[in-house]
Amino acid sequence: MCATIVFAAAALLSGLVAAAPSTLAEPLSAEAVGHRLVAAYPEFLSGVEGGQLVWKDGTRMPIDDGLQGKSPADLLEHPDIKDMFAWTYPAGRSATPPGFEVDPGRVRYQPLFDRMYGDCTKGETSTKLIEIVWLPKKARQRFKVTRINGVAERLEAVSRELDELPAKFDAYLFPAAGTYNCRVIAGTKRPSVHGAGIAVDIALKHAHYWRWNKPGADGRYRFRNSIPQEIVGIFEKHGFIWGGRWYHYDTMHFEYRPELLGKTVECGGDTKC
Repeated sequence: MCATIVFAAAALLSGLVAAAPSTLAEPLSAEAVGHRLVAAYPEFLSGVEGGQLVWKDGTRMPIDDGLQGKSPADLLEHPDIKDMFAWTYPAGRSATPPGFEVDPGRVRYQPLFDRMYGDCTKGETSTKLIEIVWLPKKARQRFKVTRINGVAERLEAVSRELDELPAKFDAYLFPAAGTYNCRVIAGTKRPSVHGAGIAVDIALKHAHYWRWNKPGADGRYRFRNSIPQEIVGIFEKHGFIWGGRWYHYDTMHFEYRPELLGKTVECGGDTKC
């Protein structure tokens, strides 16, 4: 039965069923993008007016900068809010190689996240962090994540479900590599979402990361993954996207992005409900 957490019905009707993972998502209007975000983050956002995202304190942010035909590099380096939905996130699918430079969820409009979670370089994030216990039965590892938007609560729910998986999954889950870390993404100047306290890297032992490998003769990186779908599905059910869905894969990485997972979160992981 469908759970009634996080998302309003209007967001569900807009349809988050994944398109073919090798192509761009069907273009969304600024209004559709805004409504998905309002449904995902109701504590902060109140609506959409005139192509702008309206915050509860009256602040407005343009959703679309009007620039068309951005390259994948431009989407990462110079995104607007709408660009975060450039690719449809394929929740619930098996781990198949993403299309060339297809990175659903890797595009982030930083001012949006800074306004909700704080800018860690200015000391705005640390006061919002709380400690949780990762896999309290098996690992009892402690680390900090943000309480904002219920992230800590959601990650605790993930942890409880993962704790009940058979022992064969343990090596993928602990010791976890970490959560909060105020830093930039490796090889870039872009802030990592670890600095917002909304991401977790699970165990390194079976992890794969595109920067650890060399491209083939065609200049492309070969997709590698060992993380079981059972683990991925539990994270996605609670609003966390997986870095293994990216061409620039980071298979240990999960981050809280419910705006990309509306149908999955609403239905407790059942994308057909």
